[in-house]
Amino acid sequence: MSDFTSTVLVEGMTCGHCVASVSEEIGEIAEVSGVEVELVVGGASRVTIASSAPITAPRIQAAVEEAGYAIVEEPVASAEGGASA
Repeated sequence: MSDFTSTVLVEGMTCGHCVASVSEEIGEIAEVSGVEVELVVGGASRVTIASSAPITAPRIQAAVEEAGYAIVEEPVASAEGGASA
């Protein structure tokens, strides 16, 4: 069950392979239960991460960078029910 979500904007993704790379790297974080990417070619793509526990910004950033991309906005985390963390 996913009790937390984090959202980041990632620049540089242009295709399905890019989405798969970012999703795979983020998905390797132990607490992650799902990754959804809204691809925006030529702009920043919104990546929403569902997890069983909060995930720190540096862990998300490291996963995105391992895939070869960059975060353009700090992660925004929230608990189920909309409370910001």
